Amino acid sequence: MKENILELIKKQKLEEDCVILAHHYQMPEIKQVADYIGDSYYLSALISKLKTPKIYFCGVRFMAETAKILSPDKTVILANPDAGCPMADMVSLDDLIEFKENNPNHLIVSYVNTSADIKAQSDICVTSSVALNIMNTVKDKEILFLPDRNLGRYIKEKTKNENVTLWEGFCPIHERAELEDMNALKSKQPDAVVLIHPECKWELVEQADFVGSTTEIMDFVSKSDKSKFIIGTELGVLESLQKQHPEKEFFLLYDEFVCKNMKKTTAQDLLNAMQGKGGEAIKLDEDVMVKASKSLYEMIKRSSK
Repeated sequence: MKENILELIKKQKLEEDCVILAHHYQMPEIKQVADYIGDSYYLSALISKLKTPKIYFCGVRFMAETAKILSPDKTVILANPDAGCPMADMVSLDDLIEFKENNPNHLIVSYVNTSADIKAQSDICVTSSVALNIMNTVKDKEILFLPDRNLGRYIKEKTKNENVTLWEGFCPIHERAELEDMNALKSKQPDAVVLIHPECKWELVEQADFVGSTTEIMDFVSKSDKSKFIIGTELGVLESLQKQHPEKEFFLLYDEFVCKNMKKTTAQDLLNAMQGKGGEAIKLDEDVMVKASKSLYEMIKRSSK
């Protein structure tokens, strides 16, 4: 039955001028039919270069909003409208506006895992793959980094910038992993290289062999001559690595490294969206899009230097 759905998606794709974008954390069935698969930065940088008028986004809401902001002339459809991001919801617009009023000299740096409204109130956006490079360009500023305190702590430590205020947000999935989990797995697999996403707690990041975004973790594995890896991020990355490197062994650091929101999108959801029976066309206020695009293009400009 699932194979029939995938074939119908491929057939539907041939009938309309569109692309399917998917994040690494998506279900394997989605990645089978996606035109492009990547992390947040890769997809953000790609979007404005696409020539097709319609984008089907298999990810969470803030990603589809980002696609719309960077390509306002395109139709952007979120395949599953219920796919949200709990971390993005940890910043309220009112609280951010209040902070800005009380701290007018602070540069607002927001993780791309935020709503369009928050991006519109930000000076620069970052993704985990470009955050360090960008934050090194603003070391002389007082900064509010939001919403992820774990990524923020990592950046603060690496850039040695004490003028960074951290918002108290976090990824509920990455936050679950404890140092005990890593040590227990490491004792069973002493030869394995530990690869950790910076959304994890600092005590894990500090003990990792390598810290990086999903794409950086995947690139590390591709270039490494090692054969065993402990993967400290979402299950979807491990699944992609197993497919790309069947000769290597991968171990998920924590059994519950599964983002239920990312996994909400099924092949049936995507097909329904493509047939006009589901999905949601992203609509954003024009003023919000204009303001939010400035922080996103600032990210792309600074990260390409």
